[in-house]
Amino acid sequence: MTITRRGMLGAATLVAAPGALRAQPAWPDRPVRVIVAFPGGSTPDMAARAVAPHLAQVFGQPFVVDNRAGGGGNIGTEAIARATDGHTLGVTIGGPGSTAKVLNPNLSYDPATDLTPISLLARLPFVLAVHPSVPANTVAELIAYAKANPGKLNYGSTGPGTLSHLATEDMARLSGFQAEHVSYRGVAQAVLDLVAGRLQLFLAAPAGVLAQVQDGRLRALAVTGPDRMAQLPNVPTLREAGVQMEPVVAWIGMFGPAGFPADRAARIARECNVALNQPEQRRTLEAAGFQPVGSTPAEFAALQKAEIERWGGLIRRLGIRPES
Repeated sequence: MTITRRGMLGAATLVAAPGALRAQPAWPDRPVRVIVAFPGGSTPDMAARAVAPHLAQVFGQPFVVDNRAGGGGNIGTEAIARATDGHTLGVTIGGPGSTAKVLNPNLSYDPATDLTPISLLARLPFVLAVHPSVPANTVAELIAYAKANPGKLNYGSTGPGTLSHLATEDMARLSGFQAEHVSYRGVAQAVLDLVAGRLQLFLAAPAGVLAQVQDGRLRALAVTGPDRMAQLPNVPTLREAGVQMEPVVAWIGMFGPAGFPADRAARIARECNVALNQPEQRRTLEAAGFQPVGSTPAEFAALQKAEIERWGGLIRRLGIRPES
């Protein structure tokens, strides 16, 4: 039998192919950077640190948390989007991870196209907290008071176009009352002013107000999630309180840059879910007021799209722009 040179090359290729595939380096082949778009000790930071040790153990390389705070989360989220080394992931929240480009068309990245959703990590309902001087023990009484006393209520938010701002505006629109918006750069100062009575109401992340509610310095009228909170079992949801509004839940999630390999993202998502279901991690995160929850990349992408549609539409209707 005569074997041509072409046939010899073909046979060599068939023999070499399995070895070539085995020679490809496994991912990761060096430490993985996990950019967190908020400072150490923040809820996104806590979520990232809840999954990083497990990911390091499973993948055999360190997963190093790198806090890149600033710009309401946009600085760190942009760093995630712009990463090109193949070994950068990131953790951020809903605004920078979904509606940021709608809020600020001049932003240098677009969450819808420049990020790869990997996994949801946690969800946080808001607590509708009021100062005790407000003569309302229920949401219905708050709405009635606001309607009867236009201009007397100020509400806080963590900035124009943030979820606390948008959700309060939506609640006021659906309930038929108005209140004056006061913008803050973070939860802490808003809560201080709420406790002091300079603000009358605030949709706050649970960790910011639970202690003050429990000691009587603030009054909790409702929570915005689909269910009551374990920490506030006697506080109804907004829907239970009569406000026909879709639940509002802030979220924390893990992303890669655009083009992050789908098989890699799927495996990371599976391992994040394993980490979040470890009893010690669940207790730690739940004590901070949020619910640890994983997802597939497809489920997380669907959530991101729904958030852009829901809140992006409200941003456009209200003409909201970021503070200068």
